[in-house]
Amino acid sequence: MIPRLKEKYVKEVVPALKKAFAYGNIMQVPKLEKVVLNVGLGEALQDIKLLDAAKEELEKITGQKAVITKAKKSIAGFKLRQGMPIGCKVTLRGDRMYEFLDRFINIALPRIRDFKGVPHKSFDGKGNYSCGIREQYIFPEIDYEKVSMVHGLDVVVCTSAKTDEEGKALIKELGMPFKE
Repeated sequence: MIPRLKEKYVKEVVPALKKAFAYGNIMQVPKLEKVVLNVGLGEALQDIKLLDAAKEELEKITGQKAVITKAKKSIAGFKLRQGMPIGCKVTLRGDRMYEFLDRFINIALPRIRDFKGVPHKSFDGKGNYSCGIREQYIFPEIDYEKVSMVHGLDVVVCTSAKTDEEGKALIKELGMPFKE
């Protein structure tokens, strides 16, 4: 079965973007390439169980196995050594990416307290969008009673757009609620 957001992309978003940017070919229309979720836990240096709990929560949210990330450099001020585990991440592609983004836009974002929209200045210059979430329990898959520690996560939406304007138009057409 085709994900709902992918169907919307094919039937509504592609024609709208083709018309708005006057693309000559349907292959010029930007598309989603991947969605990356990243959790950084500095507190995991003292208690490794926090990292395991964060990894399990990330796996519940995405439905895919998370990878533990390790420190690239030693930082003496933080008592951090090269190779120590300090976070976890998941890269979603294909149908899982569309299903996650659909749940993120339509279910998780409206559950944020005093939500007025996501900032529209978080583009990187090449059409990719990043936003941070302060609490992981906005996702319905997370049981609030079993959360050992409240932590945030970063969501990065990578597109094939060449400019921020094209990337913003793509993400907005998919339903992302931007601040006015």
